[in-house]
Parts: sequence; C-alpha cells; structure tokens
Amino acid sequence: MSNLPRQLKPELEQDFVRSTDLGYEAPDESGFIRCLSHGFPTPLARWHHHDEYELHLITATSGKVFVGDWIGHFQPGHVVLTGPRLPHNWVSTDVPEGGVAQRDLVIQFQHDPIENGCQCIPELRELLPLLERAKHGIEFFGIYTQTVAHWQRVKQHQGLARFAAFCDLMHELAQCTDYRLLSNTQMQSMDSDTQLDQINAILSRISENLTEPISAADMARELKMSESAFSRFFRRATGNTFTDFVNHVRVSRACQLLMESEMLITHIGYQVGFNNIANFNRRFLDIKGMTPSDYRRQAASRFGLNATPPQNHHVSRH
Repeated sequence: MSNLPRQLKPELEQDFVRSTDLGYEAPDESGFIRCLSHGFPTPLARWHHHDEYELHLITATSGKVFVGDWIGHFQPGHVVLTGPRLPHNWVSTDVPEGGVAQRDLVIQFQHDPIENGCQCIPELRELLPLLERAKHGIEFFGIYTQTVAHWQRVKQHQGLARFAAFCDLMHELAQCTDYRLLSNTQMQSMDSDTQLDQINAILSRISENLTEPISAADMARELKMSESAFSRFFRRATGNTFTDFVNHVRVSRACQLLMESEMLITHIGYQVGFNNIANFNRRFLDIKGMTPSDYRRQAASRFGLNATPPQNHHVSRH
C-alpha cells in the first residue's frame, strides 16, 4: 500500500487562500507586486504552483528543493526565481524544535502588467529574456546580500516607490550572469523573436512526438538550413547539441511520469522514446545524476512528507 498522497500533481494556489495570518500582505497594501515572509514549518511549504512569478530568498535552514523536474539542495543564501505554473517546494531538513520564525523572503508578481507595459514603456523589454528563462526556474549565485536589501526596500515602500524598488531588483537579476536554469531543457535567451519562435517550435515538435525518431538533418530541412548551419544555430540557442537536447526533453517527460504516475519504469522509458532500457537509464543518470528509481524515491519527498514511493522494478545501472 503506497503512502503517497492520492493527488500526485502540484496544488494550484488560488488568491483566496493567501491569508495575512500566513505572512501575506493585505490586498490593499500591494498592487501587482506582493511581498511575503514566512517561517518553517508552514502550510505554505508544499508542492504547488500558481500564476505569478516568485522570487525566493532562503534566510534559514537547509534541505531539499524541488523546482519542476529538478531536485537539489538549498541552504541560507539560496536565490531562485520561478515562472508561472512552475511547480516548486523547499523542504527543510534541519529545523530546530519549535521551527524557525523566518525561512523565506518572497516576492510575487504577475506577467501581464509587465507584458502590457512593454507596449508603451520600451525599457521594460529588458526584463523579457529574464522572464523567459524563469519558465525553467533560475538559481542565482553571488547576489544574495544585495537581493535581500532590494527585497527590504520593496517591502518598505508602496505605490510608485515600490515599483521603482522592484525595477531596481529586476534590473539586478536581469544583469546577473552567474546563474543556472533548473528544470527541463536549458534554453538561453534569443537574439530575436524569430529565433525564439523557431526554437519553441522545435521544442514543441520534439515534445509532441517523443517516440518518433527525429534528427538534426530533418529539422535543418524543415527550417531550410544546411545541417551544419542548423547545428551552429541550435547549439548557440540552447547550449546543447540537437541529440543532447532531445535526450533532455525525453528525460524531462520521464521525470514527470515518475513523479505523477505509478507506471513501471521500464514502460516509462519506452513511452518517452528510448528504444532500450539500458540506454534510458544511462541517459537519465547522465542528465539527472541519479537513476530513475532513485529519482522517483527522492521525488516522493516533494510533498514535505515522509512518503514512500510506489514499488517498482529497478533498472540496471549498467
């Protein structure tokens, strides 16, 4: 009998549950930029997603962090920006008796005001590459102290002064070059909308036809490029060769199935397009640093519970 929660997908957080008792600002204190501070344990720490971007600054405790299909570790000084509907949870594992009063400093903000503002305020367009990267979750390095100072300025102000402080913060994040993308394929910002559209079309094509063999030569023909020109374009856009990119997409889909279903691991490997399980296990290990069975076991703790994953056949490590 599995001890996993019956609902394996992330909870969608709605506005009506955002109580001031949990650390949220009252609605009349914020516009589209909302500050939040909370300790641990808290009902807010669960596997969930929402429509807003969310900047997390971890001030206390360490543990395991889950962002989309990414599993890692966090400690004080951890800075992450998650995009809309990207599931996430930080599970502290070294909490003192009685908990901690402050673990997270958070800023939430919506996409539409920025996108609409770009139509008449060209300067806001500087944020668009950052927001595109945030779809995968971004971990920033070396900017914790100044980011906390920005958070405090945003928190202390209202109205136009809050928006100005928020713009300073977002400029700092947009200029930061020491970061990594966390979930799914690592896509970097494009030089033009056309290139971004092309890469997104390729990603959609791969995602929708995972079991079909697809080669760089095929994609080059469709885009009316030579294969060598396509390979250069693709590597510059994604940081990966086409084959590596396809493997990342397939492994990412496998992660979702490992998290949200009780399918046998062997079945998952075939369903995401690997023609033998040894190859699936090898590629998964290369990309995620653990086997599919280890990933499924660790992913069970994203709910913040001592959950036991579904029993499954283990895959060969060879």
